Amino acid sequence: MSYEITGKLVAKFDIVQRTETFKTREFVIEKTEDINGRAITNYVKFQCVQDKTAMPDKYTIGDDVKVMFNIKGTKWTKDGKENFITNLDAWRMETMKLSADTDMTPTTDYNDIPPASEEVDELPF
Repeated sequence: MSYEITGKLVAKFDIVQRTETFKTREFVIEKTEDINGRAITNYVKFQCVQDKTAMPDKYTIGDDVKVMFNIKGTKWTKDGKENFITNLDAWRMETMKLSADTDMTPTTDYNDIPPASEEVDELPF
């Protein structure tokens, strides 16, 4: 399942070569929402993997962006104790521009497509 969120890009980190054949990169967006008249700000850290690690290079700190991502969870056992980790795997980003009515509208980069491992349900009709 795929999710999306809009916010301001506030951090981009270096690419990390995890193994000889696997690399990751993280970035953070700031998301502020008005909840019952109170501004609540969250910082959401995403991970890009493999060929998507260059994706944040197209954007500048402070840009308003829309991020499409998948939620991935991993379980492993170390020293007899179970551990869990959840990653937000970003697979697409779009620049958000303010339109005349001040709504955020995406500027799509159609070169970014969902990862091949993403399963797509075929409807029977």
